Amino acid sequence: MVKTSDRINGIANSPIRKLTPLADAAKARGVKVYHLNIGQPDIRTPQAAIDALRHIDRTVLEYSPSGGFLSLREKIAAYYSGYGMSYAPDQIVVTAGASEAVLFSFIACLDPGDEIITTDPTYANYIAFAAAAGVRVRTVLTRIEDGFALPHASEFEKMITPATRAILICNPNNPSGTLYSPEEMRMLAGIVRDHDLFLFSDEVYREFVYDGAEYLSAGHLSGVDGNVVIFDSFSKRYSECGIRIGAVLSKNSHVIEGVLKLGQARLSPPLLGQIVAEASCSAGREYLDPVIEEYDRRRKTLLKGLEGIPGVVAAVPSGAFYVIAKLPVDDADRFCAWCLSDFEYEGETVMMAPASGFYFTQGAGRSEVRIAYVLEEKSLERAVLLLSKALEKYRSR
Repeated sequence: MVKTSDRINGIANSPIRKLTPLADAAKARGVKVYHLNIGQPDIRTPQAAIDALRHIDRTVLEYSPSGGFLSLREKIAAYYSGYGMSYAPDQIVVTAGASEAVLFSFIACLDPGDEIITTDPTYANYIAFAAAAGVRVRTVLTRIEDGFALPHASEFEKMITPATRAILICNPNNPSGTLYSPEEMRMLAGIVRDHDLFLFSDEVYREFVYDGAEYLSAGHLSGVDGNVVIFDSFSKRYSECGIRIGAVLSKNSHVIEGVLKLGQARLSPPLLGQIVAEASCSAGREYLDPVIEEYDRRRKTLLKGLEGIPGVVAAVPSGAFYVIAKLPVDDADRFCAWCLSDFEYEGETVMMAPASGFYFTQGAGRSEVRIAYVLEEKSLERAVLLLSKALEKYRSR
């Protein structure tokens, strides 16, 4: 059999999906599985988006412009204007989800052998995209005890080498739910300005901010317009992960030109997805505000439940819809697998994402899990009960 590439063999399976075969087997046995492993919202997609898909009047489903429809890019620009950021349509490229936005930006901005600095833990797919682009990842460790806040600037400075080309953040953060403060964001702005680095900022969870916290986008930072590259997506904002529409935004014209070259090579972002995304822009705050309130209720329900389980420590998230929790087990990977293969309570079990898969540092996060609070409150309460029962049985073996 012909050998595949070292590059692909060096990419790990997704920590979010790697236990799926065990979950499928549990379901085949008749066990109900509560999915807390993946950020797939159950919130209803805006009706305007559904209607746009249902009533497409095209007679040909054609290629769109490689950078995305101008009308969609104009709506994205208007959305950013509502947040006090000024982006012209020609500073925006529509992509097949934020995933393509990340990969295209890595290829456009970085050469093989270049380095990026990101937080640890980090969104696992960043590591896969970096490997695909031939880019080396270096990390600064953040800790559950500190709520996964960014460390002092000196910790970033220690990681900078002649090969460093970018700092990458997700704000609000996946997997931790941490929202970076204005002071932390201005600290990053100073670092990228002083060292002439890109600041890649994944802001797909921008709306989901709680407890009255102040959100500062990388696009709000002064003096670094040429450094900032923003990744965005319609998936979480409008609960439409399947349309695969995202965007790259930058005031650095060379970045946009480079990303657009890759967009031309793949021809066109999804046509139907763009139609749905454009219609979603009409939903406005009357759609988003109740959604944010719903996630906040779920967040509080989950945290209250976790607090009631002996030995569980959770970092309180201020954004997104994830919690990282430290469990009283030595190996969360084994525990999460065991929950699906060997445990059930009243015919039900729970599926979580082992947090070790979000850490680049070997051995870090071994007793932690990422929990996505994307189920309605009753289901979350039940899932927490199942976790409690599972821990009790697992530790008594």
